[in-house]
Amino acid sequence: MPFSPPSVLTFAASDPTGGAGIQADLLTLASLGCHPLSVITAISAQDTRGVDGLLAVEPEWIQRQARVLLADMPVAAFKIGVLGSARNAEAVAAILAEHPRTPVVLDPVLASGRGDPLADAATVKVLRSELLPRTTVLTPNSIEARRLALAAPQADLASCAQELVKLGCKYVLVTGTHEPGAQVVNPLYDASGKLREDRWPRLTGEFHGSGCTLASAIAAQLAKGMEIAAAVQSAQAYTWTALEAGLRLGRGQLLPNRFFDPK
Repeated sequence: MPFSPPSVLTFAASDPTGGAGIQADLLTLASLGCHPLSVITAISAQDTRGVDGLLAVEPEWIQRQARVLLADMPVAAFKIGVLGSARNAEAVAAILAEHPRTPVVLDPVLASGRGDPLADAATVKVLRSELLPRTTVLTPNSIEARRLALAAPQADLASCAQELVKLGCKYVLVTGTHEPGAQVVNPLYDASGKLREDRWPRLTGEFHGSGCTLASAIAAQLAKGMEIAAAVQSAQAYTWTALEAGLRLGRGQLLPNRFFDPK
């Protein structure tokens, strides 16, 4: 039999720019040697400048898409992005409950880079109660970490990460793009505290889809059997390089170049 790459199933919204959302997941997973499977949770109207609108898929159709796939194909990891509604978050949580041994990478996308809201209070509540307990690696930026932890806007991020671990996720990678400094600092936490901290030179410009790329890259490395800390570091290196080689295809943010020339 020919070699079969591991399959990763992503639950995410469609982004017509290809910069973020399910298109970003597919590009990232394919570029890292995985076979991407997809369940569309919502349809967006957006460009490189921001989100114009979001239409959630009915939760019954989310579960139908997923169950048909999972009955036919083995999945080595799950990746979760924009869900579209609280009911959709509940639908995805029910699917994950049926596959408790499969690693889950959750990118809690609460707003677009421009600040367009992508998750309401009801969705945040379901994320905390039903999805975080099933999450292997959570990848919030600092704003999302504080919001998910129900903390103040300037709350200590280490304390926020520990609160999120208490809610059930095994590892929390807090990305520091929105924090000040010449470097972007990304600490990884588990129940014992900080496991590692990676620092990256801050790139100029604004990017569309960096969080989707990072979470998908982590899922890809976990699907290929890499242990958590190594998968997180490798995914960060891949994402930083894709951003450094970013593409100016529209009038707004740069898009990650996920098929960058490694030379």
